[in-house]
Amino acid sequence: MIQLFKRLGPGLVFAGAAIGVSHLVQSAKAGAGFGLGLLWAMVLAILFKYPTFEFGSRYPALTRQNLLQGYYKIGRWVLLIYGLLTIATMFTIQSCVTIVTASIASSLFGIDLDLNIWALIILLFSTVILTIGKYKLLDNIIKVIVICLSITTIIAVVFAFFKVDATLSFTQVFPSSLIDITFLIAFMGWMPGPMDISVWQSLWTQENQKQDKQVTLQTTLFDFKVGYIGTFVIGVCFLLMGALLMHDSGISFSQKGTEFANQFLGMYSTVLGSYARIFIGIAALCCMISTTLTCLDASPRSMSEVSRLLGLANKNTYFFWLLILSGGTAYILFFQSSEMAFLVKVATVISFVTAPIYAILNHLVIFSKSISVQQQPSKLMKYWSILSIVFLLAFSAWYLKIILT
Repeated sequence: MIQLFKRLGPGLVFAGAAIGVSHLVQSAKAGAGFGLGLLWAMVLAILFKYPTFEFGSRYPALTRQNLLQGYYKIGRWVLLIYGLLTIATMFTIQSCVTIVTASIASSLFGIDLDLNIWALIILLFSTVILTIGKYKLLDNIIKVIVICLSITTIIAVVFAFFKVDATLSFTQVFPSSLIDITFLIAFMGWMPGPMDISVWQSLWTQENQKQDKQVTLQTTLFDFKVGYIGTFVIGVCFLLMGALLMHDSGISFSQKGTEFANQFLGMYSTVLGSYARIFIGIAALCCMISTTLTCLDASPRSMSEVSRLLGLANKNTYFFWLLILSGGTAYILFFQSSEMAFLVKVATVISFVTAPIYAILNHLVIFSKSISVQQQPSKLMKYWSILSIVFLLAFSAWYLKIILT
């Protein structure tokens, strides 16, 4: 059992990156607004995104290369576009997850500090961890955080089941109003996470291979499946908590992630008591710290690799990009916070529109001639991947139609 735990790595880091605002805020909101009525949407998102994310682990396991190297074989232009998209979104995404983390920390610890100061402390702490410990320390920390997150979340759900007199309905619903449809799109689009995490996953898997020479395709895929299934389980847990605590409560919930998170923690304390609040508070904080850390590592790691492959740098530029991301995030938090809503909308649109593009690229890379037919995924996985691409294209087209009309 101990050896198995030691072998788990990139899969849990993937879970740490995916389990964030999409779970703590979106899943809880889905439960608050629809009970368990959107469980179908969560299941569909998990199923249709699986091939794209799985290829992020499979490709480096087969080739000892990351997906960016695979994209490079398609064309330099692919890497150039990826780099530009990453630069366009990474500062906003990091600012968003960091401020939500700060909001939860402030609410949980009750220390009266300006949220931006809280965010800066968390940002500096995370930057120091990644600078000193690099991937190995990130891997070890995320293991502890994800396990802590899983235990406290399950305990919190148990508290809710036994303390709240609520009837859960498994009747599935499809939203009809424009506001609800818009929420459904965001809920499915961010569950379990944005598609570019597949690229991050390939980089973490490659980094793990450097430290553990005995990693095989089987252990890599097992590690990924543990993390991926974990994102679904935690998502269902937050959906349940939203349904048990908030559904039909008559309370108007904020559309802002930071305020909603505080409302969520406050309601947990009111309904279940301060002891239960401790568990959900720790779960929520672990949820967001893991996302803050992994996002802060992944974007610089990606941009460093893009710079190397495009010949823009002849050495590892990870720490350069880490400082750029940390500095840019701090700037947005202190000087551009009024533009945060607009920046988040832009980042969201980019993430949704590019989702099928990542699915297509990952499919082309894993079924390319550089991988023998014997090593390629099964025909079932191939057709599953094609079906996923069709679904994501239709989903993105639907999303664009909604926001443009």
